[in-house]
Amino acid sequence: STQSTWGIFLSVVCRNMLAAVVGRRAFGLCVCGSARASTFSSKCPSSYPSPQAELTPSFTNRLEFISAHETIPTYRVMDPDGNVTSPNEVHIGKDRLLHIYSDMIRLQSMDEIFYEAQRQGRLSFYMTAIGEEATHFGTAEALQPTDEVYSQYRESGVLMHRGWSLDDFANQCFSNRLDTGKGRQMPCHYGDARRHFHTISSPLATQIPQAAGTGFALRKEGRGRICACFFGDGAASEGDFFAGINMASTLNAHTLFFCRNNGWAISTPTHEQYRGDGIAARGPALGIPTIRVDGNDIFAIHNAVTKARELIVQQNRPVLLEAITYRIGHHSTSDDSTRYRPPGEIEYWITQASPVRRLFKYLVHKKWWNEERDGALKEQVQKDVLQALEKAGEVPKPPISDLFSDVYDQPTKELRRQEAELHEHLAKYGDKYNLGQYSH
Repeated sequence: STQSTWGIFLSVVCRNMLAAVVGRRAFGLCVCGSARASTFSSKCPSSYPSPQAELTPSFTNRLEFISAHETIPTYRVMDPDGNVTSPNEVHIGKDRLLHIYSDMIRLQSMDEIFYEAQRQGRLSFYMTAIGEEATHFGTAEALQPTDEVYSQYRESGVLMHRGWSLDDFANQCFSNRLDTGKGRQMPCHYGDARRHFHTISSPLATQIPQAAGTGFALRKEGRGRICACFFGDGAASEGDFFAGINMASTLNAHTLFFCRNNGWAISTPTHEQYRGDGIAARGPALGIPTIRVDGNDIFAIHNAVTKARELIVQQNRPVLLEAITYRIGHHSTSDDSTRYRPPGEIEYWITQASPVRRLFKYLVHKKWWNEERDGALKEQVQKDVLQALEKAGEVPKPPISDLFSDVYDQPTKELRRQEAELHEHLAKYGDKYNLGQYSH
C-alpha cells in the first residue's frame, strides 16, 4: 500500500541520517582540529578517510616556533635596461609586441589627459594606471578573450587589449548616453559583458569571493575557461581576500588571483600593511600554487599567466600571482601622494623602472623601434585622446527613464509609482534642473 511504501522510505531515510550523524561525530574526533586529531589518532580506525590526507604529519620533540622561511624569488625575463636573460623566454612576436607597445602609449596618454581633464572640472573623478601597464597587457595577452575578468579599478589596459576604444573610455568617464553602463557608475568603474569584463565595484576586495564562485562555475562548465581576478596589496588585507582564496582552494576553482603589489595602499606603505614575505607567502598556506613576478616585465607577466592558466585548467586548481610593481601616479584625483612619498622615489620608477620604458629599450635593441617613430606615435595618440574627450563631452546624458530600467525584468508597481512621482515633480519644478543635458 501507499502507507507501507512511505513507511519503508522514511525508515531508510532515518537510518541513513543516523549513520551520517554517527559517522560525522567519529570523523570529527579524528580530524576536526589538529589538537583533537593528535589526541584521538590512536583510536581512529585506519579505514577512516581524512580530508587532511595531503598534510602528512612530521613529528618532533623540539619545542620551537616558526617565524621565518626562505624568501620567495621574483621571476624575471627582462631587466630594466631592456636586456633579456634568455631569448627562449620571449613568447610574444614582433607584430604583437609593437601593437602592445602602441596600446601602452595610448593608455598612458589617456591617463595623463583624462587626469588633467578632471582637474579642469570636466570629469568628476579619475584614476591612472601609470607604472603598471605591463600587468595589464602581459596578462590580457595570455588570457583567452572569453576568460572572465574581475578588475579592481586599475586594469583599464585589459579592456583596451580586448577592444575598447578611446571613445568607449571617454563615454564611460563622462557618463553619457553612449556609456555601456548607462551612466550608473563612477568614472573608471568600467564593465562590458560582451568582453567578459565584470563591472568594477569601489569597495575593496568584494570581487575576490565573487571570482572564487565564478571560477568554481567555470570548472563545472568544463569548457576550459578561467576567471582572472585583480586586486592590490591593500585589498589583500581585507577579510574577503582570505575567505575568497580559501574558498577557491577548497572548491578547486578555475581562478587566477592576480595581486598588483604596487607599494602603496593609498598612503599606507607595504611595510605598514603586512609582515612576512609579501602576499605570495599566503598562497602555499592555503594550498594554492603561487608565483611572484616582476610586474614591470611584460615577458615575465605573460609567461607566468600563460603557465598559470595551463595549470588552472589541467589541474583544476586556483593560482595566486603576486606582481611587484609601482604606482607612479596618485592613488586617484582625490589623493596627493607628494604628501607621503619623496619625489626622488617617484622619479626613480619613472626613469629607471617604468614598464613602458623597459619595453621601449627592448624594441630599440631589436631595431624594431626608434625615437623618431616613438615621438610620432605619442603625438598622434595625444591628438586621438583629445578628440575622444571632446566628442564624449558633447554627447547628452542618458535619458532619465534609464533610472528605472534594468532593475527588474518587469517593472514593479512600486517602481512605476516612483517613476510617476519623478515625472510629476519634474513637470512642476523642471525649470530648476538642467534637463536639456539628458537624452529623450
